[in-house]
Amino acid sequence: MTERDTLDLVLSRFGDAEIYERAEAELEQGTMTLNEVIAAEFAAVTAPLDEVVAYVVAEARVRAGFAELARARHPLVVSSGFHELIVPVLEREDVLGEVELRANRVDARPDGWRVLFRDVPVCAVCGERCKRADLPDGEVVYAGDGHSDYCAALAADRVFATGSLARYLDERGVAYEPLTDFSALASVL
Repeated sequence: MTERDTLDLVLSRFGDAEIYERAEAELEQGTMTLNEVIAAEFAAVTAPLDEVVAYVVAEARVRAGFAELARARHPLVVSSGFHELIVPVLEREDVLGEVELRANRVDARPDGWRVLFRDVPVCAVCGERCKRADLPDGEVVYAGDGHSDYCAALAADRVFATGSLARYLDERGVAYEPLTDFSALASVL
């Protein structure tokens, strides 16, 4: 939905760079799960939630065409991010009522944020609590850009990808269409 992941946006401003680098490296090595990485990275965030929300609302850029797509198609948005950060961005874009949102929550404590992960089953394919469990029955068109999208994208009928998701799919020889913006995506649906 956004040009830059809101979790990365928050961590670059309010997180601990050393913890971030170490956790991301362990994710790539497969020694930490995505949820373990998110929990470790956000345990270092101590800023008040209202300050972080204001920053995200001011800085997060929604990809072009998302609002129009949301109004026309009422998409399911599945995120590894937090309701508390995503909802204000959807409100800013005036599309909160146009999407179904499934995301984690956060308990923003002054001694470090605690992530309240959604209760989804462990995936039989990737072995993690991934987004695949959220995919609806029937034909699925999936758009994504990051690590949390890997497994779900493999289960979709049609994929629009950018960022590390595109690199992941390239490495596996999996076909996808480039995700440039949502206007382009909507025009080919």
